[in-house]
Amino acid sequence: MPDRLTMQDPRDQYPRPPFPRQPQSAPGLVARMEPQPDHGEDTYRGHGRLKGRRALITGGDSGIGRAVAIAYAREGADVAISYLPAEEADAREVIALIEAEGVKALALPGDVRGEAWNATMVERTLEAFGGLDILVVNAGRQQFRDDVGAVSTEDFDATMKTNLYAMHWLCQAAAPHLPPGAAVITTASIQAYEPSDILLDYATTKGGIVTYTKALAKQLIDKGVRVNAVAPGPFWTVLQPSGGQPQEKVETFGAHSAFGRPGQPVEIAPIYVLLASQEASFVTGEVWGVTGGAGIA
Repeated sequence: MPDRLTMQDPRDQYPRPPFPRQPQSAPGLVARMEPQPDHGEDTYRGHGRLKGRRALITGGDSGIGRAVAIAYAREGADVAISYLPAEEADAREVIALIEAEGVKALALPGDVRGEAWNATMVERTLEAFGGLDILVVNAGRQQFRDDVGAVSTEDFDATMKTNLYAMHWLCQAAAPHLPPGAAVITTASIQAYEPSDILLDYATTKGGIVTYTKALAKQLIDKGVRVNAVAPGPFWTVLQPSGGQPQEKVETFGAHSAFGRPGQPVEIAPIYVLLASQEASFVTGEVWGVTGGAGIA
């Protein structure tokens, strides 16, 4: 495979479906995926754009969160990642990659569905790094259900708590500690604009994330803090085979994009870098779509 930044046809830059069926129980592990996603482990190059910054990323063990953690470390930031205890194997790999860049790493195993845990994550990051400059709200729950009747109250509650409540609790805990120039970045989805019938609860939360982000941006700019969202389209992450999609859709995942393939997490990480950096100094309340050509309305 040529260097990621070498000019080339982007349609052929990464694997295209069909992919093998690969069921996992949630939350899933990256090591069991085929093909392996590119989170930037060997391909992301840093340029010191976040040198001296201190970041907290939820869901930093795999997928988009993992790619952002690697990118931030290679841009010079200290990085704390949160993850579920069941994801420890993936998280250990990320912590090692962060530390290899000569910056500080902090592992935060726990469940974001607990209100107190969100405050604890902020406290531990402040203790370890001496401050907090970048908050990336990325942890998410996506479990497909074929019919509205199959979305149980337990399902609905778990998705709301993971995707919406945790975002609020975390932003609430972090806001008093964010200095002027800090950045908050949330993770929405194309599902906020083009919801899939089998992702009813997930899509609902992603619409809520867009609205919450825009409202919070209006509040926090009075402190000099910018707040933006990234809205991914189809990205090849462990979320998909571990219940986010039926296995028949895993086989063809991303085929409908303009590129004929899903995005790789490393391909979206630079947007999170830009939004966290001073280069995005006039950007707040925005939703940045990275949808593989589908756009967002």
